[in-house]
Amino acid sequence: MSIASPQPAPPVPRWREYHRVTRTALYGFVSVLPLLVLYEALILLANRGQAAQVRISAEIWLKRLIPSFGLSAMHVLAAVVLVIGVVIFLRERKKAIPLRPRYIGWMLAESTVYAVVLAFLVAGVVGMLFAAAPPGQPAPGLLAQLALSLGAGLYEELFFRVLLVGGLYLGLKRLLPRPLYAYVVAAVVGALLFSFVHYVGVYGDAFTLASFTFRFLFGLALNGVFLVRGFGVAAWTHALYDVMVVTGVFG
Repeated sequence: MSIASPQPAPPVPRWREYHRVTRTALYGFVSVLPLLVLYEALILLANRGQAAQVRISAEIWLKRLIPSFGLSAMHVLAAVVLVIGVVIFLRERKKAIPLRPRYIGWMLAESTVYAVVLAFLVAGVVGMLFAAAPPGQPAPGLLAQLALSLGAGLYEELFFRVLLVGGLYLGLKRLLPRPLYAYVVAAVVGALLFSFVHYVGVYGDAFTLASFTFRFLFGLALNGVFLVRGFGVAAWTHALYDVMVVTGVFG
């Protein structure tokens, strides 16, 4: 009696592998490294010769969370980023996650599509509610605006999506009967705070209900992108949207 040899498993479609691996912490970390480098380079150029240093608010909050022990917050943050990157790389590589450079390019293209779609979708909803879309956030010069746009994608997504929404979800899922309820509450609270902080500080916008609603809905949309596609795509979606706004792509 002959025994049939087992058939090899069918290959996983490339798009499924791309969708699975790019949601991991490894791709999230690697894909946002260019955001960090570009932001730091542009913000240094924008602040050159300026008495007052312009920085993204979420970056300052994160640096204040890190005890510096007499060292500069930038050096401490760089060391923390390096350590986190090494830990993520070693942990994820044990899971045999392939690190494909072309996937990073696909993530940027995907994020560009999301940025355009979310801009028109959220602006359309706000337009129907208030008959006007909110203006963009002012900033001192195009170079500073571009730097802050990239910094917003990196630091605001890290602060509001990863730390705030993720932390609230972990805390609430033990109190609420279903995990979905915990994420909905965390997402709404995170989006409210995300919208609110845009009116704080020297360069904060003048408060209007239309602009607050726009940013609240945009924050909810970014929560969805973060949940479905991970930190890297959410960060680039946010950054690319802001860049499109300050460069006049949306008029």
